[in-house]
Amino acid sequence: MSTSTPFKVIGTRPIRHDGVDKVTGRAVYGADVYLPGMVHGRLLRSPVAHARIKSIDTSAAEALPGVEAVATSADLPDPGDRIAELGEGAINVRHLSSNCLARGKVLYKGQPVAAVAAVSPHVAEEALKLIKVEYETLPVVIDVRAAMQDGAPLLHDDLRTESLGKPGDKPSNIAKHFQFQKGEIEQGFKEAAVTVEREFHTATVHQGYIEPHNATAQWNADGTVTLWCSTQGSFSVRAQVGELLGIPISRIRVVPQEIGGGFGGKIRVYLEPVAVVLARKAGRPVKVVMSRADVFEGTGPTPGSYIKVKMAADASGRLTAAQAYMAYEAGAFPGSPVNMGAMCVFACYDIPHVLVDGYDVVVNKPATSAYRAPGATNAAFATETVIDEICEKLKIDPLDFRLKNGAKEGTRRADGPVFPRIGMIETVEVAQKHPHYKQVLQTNGQHKRGRGVASGFWFNCGLKSSATASVNADGSVSLVEGSTDIGGSRTSIAMQLAEALGIRAEDVRPIVADTDSVPYCDVTGGSRVTFATGWAAYEAAQDIKRQMVQRAATIWGVPADQVVYEDGTIRSTSDPAKKLTFAELAAKLHATGGTIVGRASVDPTGVGGGLATHIVDVEVDTDTGKVTILRYTAVQDVGKAIHPSYVEGQIQGGAVQGIGWALNEEYIYNDKGEMTNASFLDYRMPTCLDLPMIEPVLVEVANPGHPYGVRGVGEVPIVPPPAAIANAIYRAIGVRMQTLPMSPGRIVKALHNGNGKS
Repeated sequence: MSTSTPFKVIGTRPIRHDGVDKVTGRAVYGADVYLPGMVHGRLLRSPVAHARIKSIDTSAAEALPGVEAVATSADLPDPGDRIAELGEGAINVRHLSSNCLARGKVLYKGQPVAAVAAVSPHVAEEALKLIKVEYETLPVVIDVRAAMQDGAPLLHDDLRTESLGKPGDKPSNIAKHFQFQKGEIEQGFKEAAVTVEREFHTATVHQGYIEPHNATAQWNADGTVTLWCSTQGSFSVRAQVGELLGIPISRIRVVPQEIGGGFGGKIRVYLEPVAVVLARKAGRPVKVVMSRADVFEGTGPTPGSYIKVKMAADASGRLTAAQAYMAYEAGAFPGSPVNMGAMCVFACYDIPHVLVDGYDVVVNKPATSAYRAPGATNAAFATETVIDEICEKLKIDPLDFRLKNGAKEGTRRADGPVFPRIGMIETVEVAQKHPHYKQVLQTNGQHKRGRGVASGFWFNCGLKSSATASVNADGSVSLVEGSTDIGGSRTSIAMQLAEALGIRAEDVRPIVADTDSVPYCDVTGGSRVTFATGWAAYEAAQDIKRQMVQRAATIWGVPADQVVYEDGTIRSTSDPAKKLTFAELAAKLHATGGTIVGRASVDPTGVGGGLATHIVDVEVDTDTGKVTILRYTAVQDVGKAIHPSYVEGQIQGGAVQGIGWALNEEYIYNDKGEMTNASFLDYRMPTCLDLPMIEPVLVEVANPGHPYGVRGVGEVPIVPPPAAIANAIYRAIGVRMQTLPMSPGRIVKALHNGNGKS
C-alpha cells in the first residue's frame, strides 16, 4: 500500500554495514574491552527488600590482598533533592544516585550498597563477603494496590502525592495522580446500548536483552574520564555521570560499544558512576560486568500494573465513552511509564467522551525502566480485551468494529494531540483482507482453537540528532553519527544519506562515534533514530550537495545558479557537455579546495505515530493450560520502510516479546520481596521452539512530517500481542483472561472457576 514516490536506495535490502563484524565475532561489545593495568569491579547488593542501613564496615575488604579500592555512597557527592534533565526526561538526581549506591535505605533486594575493585573477579567477590552491613529490616510492599492503601509501609518518608498538580499533605507511596479528559464522560455512558467494565492485572516483566550491563572506566591523570559501556545513549551516560559525580561533561568521554540488546533498559546508568569512582580510587582502569541475576534484580524492568477499563458503544457499534483507572508500579523510585500508558490506552479509537486517571506508585521492586513502548502494552491488554467483549455483545466482527471506530487524521486523543495522517484504518483493512483472517480455523480434537485480533498504538519522538559526512576521493562517503545501533540503524541512516546524494548504500561508510567525535545525539529509543538521525543524515546530504554544486561551478567557471545536482550527477544548465558524476567530482576535490564535509544537527517536530493490527491463532490444551501459537500475522503502518528486512525483523521481534509477556514472562516474588526466578532457566522467555514464523505485513502510509515518510516502527509491535492472544484464548475456551501472564496454571484455574469450554 505504498503511496510514496519510487526510490533507488530506500526500500531495497543491502547487506548491513556491520554485518561481517557481527557474524565473524569481530565486533567489540562492552565486556570485550581490556585496558593495560585494568582491574575488576563487583557490587555488593542488598539481601533484603526494605531496610535502613545502620552501618557499613569495609575495613576487612580493604585489607584483603589484591583489593585496589572499595566504594560506598559516601564516595558519591550528596546530590541534594533536585530534578535534572539527563537524556530521557527529567529525573530526581538523589534517586538516581541511590539506585547506583544506596544512601540511608535499601528499597529492593539487589540494590547496590558497596563496590570493590580487585586484581581479579574472584578476589573482588571474596572481598564482597568481608563487607559487613547492619540492616534494620522494614515491612515490604510489592503489590501496586496494596502500596496505595492508607497504612501501607512507606518507602520514602518525604514523598507526597502530586494530585492534579497539587501536593499532598502526608507521606504516601503514590507519587503522582493525573487525569486526561475529553468530552463529558457520564453523557457518553448514557448514550450507550452496551457497557463493559473489567479489571486487569499485569506482572513485572524484564526486557530480556542477552548482553548484561557493563562499564569500563579510566580516570586519567589530567582528571578527565573515559568510559566504555553498552548503552542506548552515550550522551545520556555522559550527562548522568557528570551530574552524579560533579564532573563537567567536557571532561567525560563516553565510547559506546556494540550493544547486545536494550529495548529501553540501557538508558539509565547503573555501573558507570561506580566504575568511575573505583577507577579514581584505584588509580587504574576498572571494568564491571553484571551477572544475569544482577540484571534481573538490579536493573529496571517494565512495571506491573492494575488497570480498570470501562467502555461503551451504541446499538450501531459506535463507541460513545471510555474510562480508565491506571495504577502502575514505579519500583523503588517514582517514574513509571503510566503517563505514556494513559496517552496510548484509547489512542487507536475515535471516542467522543474519555476520562483517564493515572497513578505512579512506588513499591519494593527495582526502579522501572522503559521497555519497548513503555506503558502501552499494559494499556492495550485492557482496552483491546474490552473491545472484543463489546463486539461479541453487539455481534459485530471485531475488524468491522475497528473500521467504524478507528482513529484517523483529525482525531484528537484524550491527552490533547490531534492525529496527522496515520494508518490505523489501513492496517485494519489489510488485516481483514489477509488470507489469515479469511482462513477457516480447523478444530483439533480435544485441543480447543481460537482466533483473536487486537490493535495498538505508539508515538515516536523526534529529539536531537546530529550527523557529519565527508566525501572521499574514491567517491565514497564517511558518515559519522552518534545513535547507538541496536537494530540496523547504521544502515537505515546510511541509506537515507545515499538516497539524498544519489549514490549506492554500499558507498556510504557509517560509524557510531564517541561523545568527543560527533555533535550531540539523544538516546536510541522512542522509535526516533531512523526518523531523526536519518533526517540529520538527509540534511548533511543537502549540505554536501550545495558544496558540490559550488565546487563544480568553480571548476567550470560558471555561476553556481547555473549548476544543478540531480540523482548523483552534477551538470551545467548552460552547457550540456559540462557534467560530472559524484565519483568524478569527488576525485577532483583535493585539487580544487579540499574535502567536502556535510554537517547537520536537527530537532525535528514532524513525528508520526505508528499503529498496528495483529491476528493470532492459538490452540489451548484444556488439561494442562498450555497455549500454542499456531499462526501470527502482524500488520503495521510503517510510514516508509527504509530497509524492509530490518522493519520486518523489528516487527517480528516485538511480536515475540509481546507473546512472551502474554504467556509466560513475569517476576515471581515471595512475601519477603525476593525475586525467586532471577535466571533465564526460571524466567521463561519464548524460544524458537515455542513459535511459528511471525508474518509481518508492511503498510506504508507516509508520514508527512519526514522527507521520506518515515515513522518509528520498533515499539508498536509489542503492544497488541497480549490482548490478541487473550481474545484468541477466549474464542478457544470461553474464558476471559484478565491477568498477565496467561500461564498454564492460570488458564487451568480459570477453566475450573469459570464457565469455559471444557
